[in-house]
Amino acid sequence: MNPLFKLIVLVFMLTLGSTALAAGLPAPSGELIKRGQYLSHLGDCVACHTDKGGKPMAGGLELKTPFGALYSTNITPDKATGIGGYSFEQFDRAMRKGIAADGHNLYPAMPYPSYSKMSPEDMQALYQYLIFGVAPVEMENLQSQMKWPYNIRWGLSFWNILFGGGKPFSADATQTNEWNRGAYIVQGLGHCGSCHTPRGILFEEKAMSQEGSSGRYFLAGSTVDSWHAVNLRNLWSASEIVAFLKTGRNQHATAYGAMTEVIGLSTQHFTDQDLTAMAVYLKSLSNEGEKPSQPIVPIEKTQLYKTVDGLAYVQFCSTCHRDDGKGVSKLFPPLAGNKSILSEDPTSVIHVVLSGWRSAETKTHTRAVGMPEYGSLSDQELAGIITFIRSSWGNASSAVTADQVATARGQIHLEAQSSTKFVTPRFSKMLDKSNSGQLVYGMRLMSETGVLLPGNVGNSLNCSSCHTNAGTVAQASPFVGVAAQFPAYAPRAGKMIDLEDRINGCFKRSMNGKALAKDSVEMKAMVAYMKWVNGSYKKDELIPGRGVGKIDKTLIPETANGKVIYQAQCTVCHGANGEGVKQSDGRYVFPMVWGDESFNLGAGMARTYTAAAFIKQNMPMGHSTKFPLGQGGSLSDQEAVDVAEYFTHMGRPDFSDKTKDWPEGGKPKDARY
Repeated sequence: MNPLFKLIVLVFMLTLGSTALAAGLPAPSGELIKRGQYLSHLGDCVACHTDKGGKPMAGGLELKTPFGALYSTNITPDKATGIGGYSFEQFDRAMRKGIAADGHNLYPAMPYPSYSKMSPEDMQALYQYLIFGVAPVEMENLQSQMKWPYNIRWGLSFWNILFGGGKPFSADATQTNEWNRGAYIVQGLGHCGSCHTPRGILFEEKAMSQEGSSGRYFLAGSTVDSWHAVNLRNLWSASEIVAFLKTGRNQHATAYGAMTEVIGLSTQHFTDQDLTAMAVYLKSLSNEGEKPSQPIVPIEKTQLYKTVDGLAYVQFCSTCHRDDGKGVSKLFPPLAGNKSILSEDPTSVIHVVLSGWRSAETKTHTRAVGMPEYGSLSDQELAGIITFIRSSWGNASSAVTADQVATARGQIHLEAQSSTKFVTPRFSKMLDKSNSGQLVYGMRLMSETGVLLPGNVGNSLNCSSCHTNAGTVAQASPFVGVAAQFPAYAPRAGKMIDLEDRINGCFKRSMNGKALAKDSVEMKAMVAYMKWVNGSYKKDELIPGRGVGKIDKTLIPETANGKVIYQAQCTVCHGANGEGVKQSDGRYVFPMVWGDESFNLGAGMARTYTAAAFIKQNMPMGHSTKFPLGQGGSLSDQEAVDVAEYFTHMGRPDFSDKTKDWPEGGKPKDARY
């Protein structure tokens, strides 16, 4: 839900009423306060009335509107700066009529037309909670920064006459109690229509319920502040709606934008009965004119790799959303058949791609995951990727243009990205080369090694498991500048080796498999691809982002702490027992990190400090939203060393040729043999 429409009780109360001081009221029962607290969750009060890093309900959060900036007010019971002097009558009038204690009109950014539907009993309970159940905080309210003529409040009287609050909710005798409860929440405190109902020319919601000739507009979807709130009418099944509101995700989608905040602060706290009631009500709404869902149609891989936009999708999106667009269950949302993706208005998908995404943190999903901010990609690149997504796997929505991306970019405040000198090679540029087919095949061998070379791979890993995105990510063993360094002396082998030897070392160690013939088509394709990714770098030249970064090797690992970190941050992708995550066809999405199908003792990743450096820069996956990837920042050196020590020393395959390593000496202290 957009903060623009969530500014609630007592906005702009700079002059507090003095009648019926709360201090003179008898304290209500604990049950009434508890009931009021629950109602505050239904209304998501804390979201607007708590500044980032501020104290709960103390206000100060900036809410940007097309007409200027508003600041949420202090609604704690502090007498000097909060609402400690409010009578219930003043509170009730502000909530139902949008009129403050001193008589001035509140901006309709506060959804008092929705709050007016609250029952008198619920209004009283909410009041009692705010007065007696919230800790008082002395915090002066900030002046609004509305532009002329919107800073003239008396004009709002006319708006209120036309669109202001009405009577409390009246139950429909033809419907069940459950349906009526759902309608009461959705239309009232839940104020779902504030974002999901289109607005008229005077910024009014075109409908406040499903009733009447205008009822077809209620919850039919609306675009505001660079987000498109989807059509909620008959969106999913009732159980799927409940799952989404409780966890922020279901088999069709995950919450994005401000909706993640709504899930985290509000709907996850609803009772199952209330969530079900809301779902029953929403499911009952007809969705006239909606296009029928299209069946998911698999993409032929040969087609996926033949276009600029397809290759861009493979490089930047497929790791999480997969080649088939189905995502990863309970982690990354599907793109195939996703109604947010397919919306006629592509504003939200453009916004997410530009500014990144982070899942809601809930009681059932404490580990949030996210996607990078791809705002550093060009407008044309992003338009191509989004168009590809909206037209693949049976999706059939209109193309997105570079101009649309540019418009959205101008409306969104994007965080400054790292000034890293590493330049991400673009897969799509391979199509410009005369040997493009060979290069694309080499890239695929890096990403789908086990599928394309089952006789050479003996575990759940691919080359991209360590060389992220086929070696195009800084600090994740990128191939940029690598080919130029060979032939080279390898201390572990005790001799000069060529690039083919180095590749085969990975097959035998990291993938616990067998070497490729050096003259094979596959080896030649992999070498050709690595030389292409190498770019113009020469031997011994300083290469930004090379390797896996640095780690403090003087740190002493704390294995017990490593286990705690692993369970908190790593299990979502690699399993509680290191077993990895598989997709429906049995193939691994994320590999085993110990056990029979993990890397063996001879792999570089089996060494504590090598693994720690990689982890610090690249893990936990989906934790950072920075782009380019490989910038770390989630774990400290000590934490990375601890978790690396924990999982690298779990059981894994032996390496038969380990006795041949480091024949000239120099074996690292963290070698496993």
